[in-house]
Amino acid sequence: MCSIVRSLAAPCAVLMLLAWTWIVPLKAAAPQSGRANSADPDQPQNPPVELRIDRGVRPVWYPSPTPDEPVAEVASTSGRITMAEAIRRSEPGEHPLMPALRWAQQGVESIRRIEDYSCTLVKRERIDGELRDHEWMYVKIRHRPFSIYTRFLKPKELEGREAIYVEGRNDGKIQAHTTGRLWKLIGTVSLSPTSPIAMKGNRYPITEMGMLNLTERLIEVGLQDCQYGECDVKVIENAKINKRPCTCIQVVHPVPRRNFLFHMARIYVDNELNLPTRYEAYDWPEEEGGEPVLTEEYTYLNIKINQGFTDKDFDPKNPEYSYP
Repeated sequence: MCSIVRSLAAPCAVLMLLAWTWIVPLKAAAPQSGRANSADPDQPQNPPVELRIDRGVRPVWYPSPTPDEPVAEVASTSGRITMAEAIRRSEPGEHPLMPALRWAQQGVESIRRIEDYSCTLVKRERIDGELRDHEWMYVKIRHRPFSIYTRFLKPKELEGREAIYVEGRNDGKIQAHTTGRLWKLIGTVSLSPTSPIAMKGNRYPITEMGMLNLTERLIEVGLQDCQYGECDVKVIENAKINKRPCTCIQVVHPVPRRNFLFHMARIYVDNELNLPTRYEAYDWPEEEGGEPVLTEEYTYLNIKINQGFTDKDFDPKNPEYSYP
């Protein structure tokens, strides 16, 4: 990384300003709930859509899909139970997270069988204590070999920037470029996914993007949380993401503990696709009686499954891309 910085000299100072970003009104029915502890302690051009999951929690906003663009194409879910079915099959006395974990453990294998997909990813993250604005990007993901192409759609200062990562190629580095007057001067740069420049403005590296990585991470965290109590779970079966019916699982850890990574998390599963299309996480309120603090949110829109992507889709020389 240091050799790259020395070779680019002044242009690298400009690169440090880049924000390479990689990485989802609800009328809820009476939610089902579970409690692990025995105590009972107290894109871009459309108008946004409001999500409200629970009273007392600030609603989250994000844009509707581009007009005349399909929201999603259906993935094969043959033989796979839905999230709602998994909840109904819960067993007496088990940890309230177990039904969702069973769904995820079965579902992760179905997601692995998906060859590739494209989508619009909307993300918002808190970096160094500051909640950043929403960012939109068009994304292509291929599972074998793991490959990612991203192009920023919004905000204006990021629009047109592209990045490509292919596992096992280009020495494991991202190939990316900026836009504007310095576009051709700087050209295409190769960056380690975890380098300071690539991670600027991001909570996670590009290698952790996608619904498969999201599901695997949810399983990992859920298995950890199942070892402890103080876990409240609510299931809302009529949630909507851009008018698409979803099942929302809300997990709350009422008391801050070292064991827990978040105060509250919500996972939205598209009822038709049977895929996790939105995740949001909150930290504990900064003061007693305050609202939870949003730390991150990711929404997958306009999902199109099994597009038949080839190496060309993850090649900077693709004439449809804007690499210098």
